[in-house]
Amino acid sequence: MSALLALYKREILRFLRQRSRLIGALLTPLLFWFMIGGGLGDSFRSPGVGGGTEDYFQFFFPGALALSVLFTAIFSTISVIDDRHQGFLQGVLVAPVSRWVIVASKILSGASLGVLQGILLLLVARVSGFHWGLAAFLESLVLLFFMGAALTALGFVFAWKLDSVQGYHSIMNMVLMPMWILSGAVFPTEGAMSIFRWVSLLNPLSYAMRGLRDVLSKGGLAELSATHFSQGLSVMLLMIVACASVSVALMGSRKHADL
Repeated sequence: MSALLALYKREILRFLRQRSRLIGALLTPLLFWFMIGGGLGDSFRSPGVGGGTEDYFQFFFPGALALSVLFTAIFSTISVIDDRHQGFLQGVLVAPVSRWVIVASKILSGASLGVLQGILLLLVARVSGFHWGLAAFLESLVLLFFMGAALTALGFVFAWKLDSVQGYHSIMNMVLMPMWILSGAVFPTEGAMSIFRWVSLLNPLSYAMRGLRDVLSKGGLAELSATHFSQGLSVMLLMIVACASVSVALMGSRKHADL
């Protein structure tokens, strides 16, 4: 636990000390939300609560939250490559610390930072006129935590295999951005081409997005069926376990000399 907490604290402090990283990871989703949501606002109508409709500004907000978590996952796991180049990773690997501790510290820090940015975005949305209760606020944070942990775990797998920061960015943009777009964050997948609907069904992020959208649009689990919420948590948990297991296996198979 002491090793886990030390590595976790290091990741959090590194993030807080890098103001440009904090500002970029927070402002980019906000800019996407205001520009894309505002631009398409009145020209888009999606079924809302009580048989009404919601404009694109409302529809896109859960997607902006997911985007902030996605950027956090990318920035959190890119430090694996930096730590390898600086020699820190080699020192951790030769220490009497379980590989699971190294992976868990990275996943937990990425999830925690995702929740932190989610709180800031939710507060901005609240000031902008969005209304939801405390229950919906807390439930959305739970989903964001699991979403952040799952995406960070996936990013760790790629970061461990790649030695170039530029290559990592290219691969992660090619993997995570389509996952985000085809999760229902940008457009309703129900009306998309059949191939996109099938991809959405196979996309684990889709289930978390449905739960997040339901919680924020309908005011918490007390006001809706908990099916999408529980599905989102279950799928994200499976993704975390699968990606973490792959990461630990990769760490065990790679020689220290290769680092």
